[in-house]
Amino acid sequence: MEKVSGNRQDDLFKWVQSVFPCDQDGMAPLPGDASFRRYFRVSSKGETRIAVDAPLNTERSDAFVGIAGALSAQGIQVPTIYAADLKQGFLLISDLGEGLYSAHLNSSNVDQLYSQAIDSLVKIQQTSREAYSFPQYDRALLLSECELFTEWYLGAHLKINLSPREQAMLSSTFERLIENALEQPTTVVHRDYHSRNLLQMSDGQVGVLDFQDAVIGPVTYDLVSLLKDCYVSWPNLNVTNWVQRYFEKARDAGIIQDVSMGQFIRWFDLMGVQRHLKCMGIFSRLYLRDGKSQFLADIPRLIDYILSASSRYPQLNGIAKLLQGKVQKHESNDSSSGSRKQAASINE
Repeated sequence: MEKVSGNRQDDLFKWVQSVFPCDQDGMAPLPGDASFRRYFRVSSKGETRIAVDAPLNTERSDAFVGIAGALSAQGIQVPTIYAADLKQGFLLISDLGEGLYSAHLNSSNVDQLYSQAIDSLVKIQQTSREAYSFPQYDRALLLSECELFTEWYLGAHLKINLSPREQAMLSSTFERLIENALEQPTTVVHRDYHSRNLLQMSDGQVGVLDFQDAVIGPVTYDLVSLLKDCYVSWPNLNVTNWVQRYFEKARDAGIIQDVSMGQFIRWFDLMGVQRHLKCMGIFSRLYLRDGKSQFLADIPRLIDYILSASSRYPQLNGIAKLLQGKVQKHESNDSSSGSRKQAASINE
């Protein structure tokens, strides 16, 4: 897969110069994410912008621009698009600052910040479906995500050979998780609504990033992404209180109707299992295909989330047995996979 090159950076600088003149040393690289996008803060005459290099063969700048318009119309704080060259994959967007949740969350401010994020999520879920041609989070997409766990985590990363019984168990588990997702009310879904994509703004609002993969899908998906974050975890009591807070706000907004709290929590818990299996596959792929080993240290957190859910839902006994048996045996013998000690030290 093609990766960004120095030549692209030169081309990006030339393009930025044509729309926002700045000096070469006024274009400072910023930390990247799990994608192939690169970000640069550019400055000119006391103003700053963010230049984005999004390679055409891996990134969807057209979706970013379209969805930004839809979310902005709903009052969501997303970057303003100042200029775009979709043929090259270059964007110039507003600078929302350095207040990423992941850099600032702690036990003293988390309740306030998550309350604000929940308010923002409810607004996102009220975005008009006619404002952009959002894809559907359908059965095929949900299944393809589940299969990332089998292909990339179990197979490519751990090199585990499943027995026919284990293969059948996984297929059955995936089907239950997909049915759980499809029976939920649908809304606009960000798909990566978590601490590394949210910013604390100076006016108390929440800045939202990385929304180009948004779809129409299960109402609990983004709430799971936020409250059972792949990169930071919180006590169960906190999570339960935040779920209750969201439930009441979503009910008042008409997003969910005629749903009991018990039913909603079941949706939430099982949706989390689907997401965490998917992310275990993605993190393995980032390591094996893209050389990004740092994500492996977060996999134990995802295993813990799944095992915690399995203690409440008998239909997850099979996946729990697999994780507690073959998987944890391979993890403990594979020093490259990271450790629970490493994972627990991240953002906690």
